[in-house]
Amino acid sequence: MAPTFAIGLDYGTNSVRALIVNVQTGEEVGTCVFPYPSGEQGILLDEADPDLARQHPGDYLVGAEASIRGALQQAQRHPDFDPERVIGIGIDTTGSTPLPVDAQGQPLAFHERFRHNLNAQAWLWKDHTSHAEAAEITEKARALRPHYIAKYGGSYSAEWFWAKMLHCRRVDPEVFEAAYTWVEIADWIPAVLTGTEHPARLRRSVCAAGHKAFFSPEWGGYPDEAFLEALDPALVRVRRTLPNRAYDVSQPAGQLTPAWAERLGLPAGIPVAVGAFDAHLGAIGAGIEPGVLVKIIGTSTCDIMVAPADTPLADIPGLCGIVRDSVLPGYYGLEAGQSAVGDIFNWFVQTLRPQGHDHASLTEAAARLRPGESGLLALDWHNGNRTVLVDQRLTGLLVGLTLRSSPAEIYRALMEATAFGARVIMERFEAYGVPVKRVLACGGIPPKNPLLMQIYADVMGRRIELARSELTCALGAAISGAVVAGSQKGGYDRFDEAIRAMTGVRPEAYEPIPAHRQLYDELFALYKNLHDAFGVSGTQMDLYPVMKRLLEIRDNVWHSRS
Repeated sequence: MAPTFAIGLDYGTNSVRALIVNVQTGEEVGTCVFPYPSGEQGILLDEADPDLARQHPGDYLVGAEASIRGALQQAQRHPDFDPERVIGIGIDTTGSTPLPVDAQGQPLAFHERFRHNLNAQAWLWKDHTSHAEAAEITEKARALRPHYIAKYGGSYSAEWFWAKMLHCRRVDPEVFEAAYTWVEIADWIPAVLTGTEHPARLRRSVCAAGHKAFFSPEWGGYPDEAFLEALDPALVRVRRTLPNRAYDVSQPAGQLTPAWAERLGLPAGIPVAVGAFDAHLGAIGAGIEPGVLVKIIGTSTCDIMVAPADTPLADIPGLCGIVRDSVLPGYYGLEAGQSAVGDIFNWFVQTLRPQGHDHASLTEAAARLRPGESGLLALDWHNGNRTVLVDQRLTGLLVGLTLRSSPAEIYRALMEATAFGARVIMERFEAYGVPVKRVLACGGIPPKNPLLMQIYADVMGRRIELARSELTCALGAAISGAVVAGSQKGGYDRFDEAIRAMTGVRPEAYEPIPAHRQLYDELFALYKNLHDAFGVSGTQMDLYPVMKRLLEIRDNVWHSRS
């Protein structure tokens, strides 16, 4: 049988990547990255508001054409490849990144009167302008619909669907009134490619709706009108545009239209899967199964686990949702994460600009340090805390600075802080009955930074394995394309079959070093003191010993070397 291929489109924060994959083997035969042309590295900013981050929806469409055509050109060099053998397309995006659209499903940003209005653009996931509305939604849900907020870890986030819409209503009523409805880009992009962007035809993803928009079949879909009216009566009009059904990534959004087939250089009629968020499809591309914690580590981190849907599962405080079918059909998808990881390292290098240093030299110098040697301890909240505190109004912290503190010591302390944050998340899963039997890392950082992965292994006390692919989000999207195509067209009828065939792990892995683990246990206890003192309201915490204990640990490490 001639090999077949699937395409994964991975819409990230700064660019879109297309990946073409052999469905039978998982071999990646073509890829191309297209940086978004608008704004600053693809992000529309406002100098007067550091919390604002938007994107132009036109960049997504230009990016689809440029990245797929580039990947096809590369794939043509492979002897088995032919565009006629592409059987399915899958799409992942950032989220929550909702877009205001008109009654035909066209973005308001395409209207001349809103062309330069930032509120008419896509509201990027990292836009935190809605923090006050998120707090309001959290308070109202706790009072009126506690079962809603329980599935969201107890707090609603400024990064999510309803908070952003409510903020638009408050700051720009003209845009809000002009919008017939709001659509996640994870839903809008597949709809455009399949000609189903009209709100009556568009299929909404259970991944996006369930994790960010209070959607659940248990309460009839999206939030009820009475709850939304208690927030703001204007939201009721939007609720009436939303369906009571959502779809998982094993189902088609539609088929590639002739017009888009011509633009992309592909056959018309190829099935396009319902979209999902990057981390959820990244978990599929890494090879997720029950008991596996997949960590997608890049500018931020998303942590994904799955649990069988036929087994009772407790509500877990601080998680970004527990949603059936949001990752794999037949399983609950559990999402957590950190709002900044690689972004913290980039901030230190690019903004503070330590003289004579870049990432490579700082990493090399940091690797020569032992755990605890710097006497420094940091909090990884430079972009707020996503899990388990769900608070975008938290900020970073560095404790233990002296006149001898070096850039490499600070850099390592920031690395360690992200690892401590990762351990908090892992322990939260396990405390509520979701055992972590394996830790599988993927994303842009793990294959490039052995020091960080060793620190994670030491801090978490777990073996860290690396996914085989460096492009797990795009690979997961391609896997969804292979599944939506089905076995009759050379794909798969089940995700477990596709995952076995198309994913794998690298030979290298990172084992915890016992001596390092012991030191990190002590430092983690101090991290937790800071974490709870600054992050948990009402905590009575004596922080007086923290600086003293850091110096004691530092001195003990120094003496052990001499």
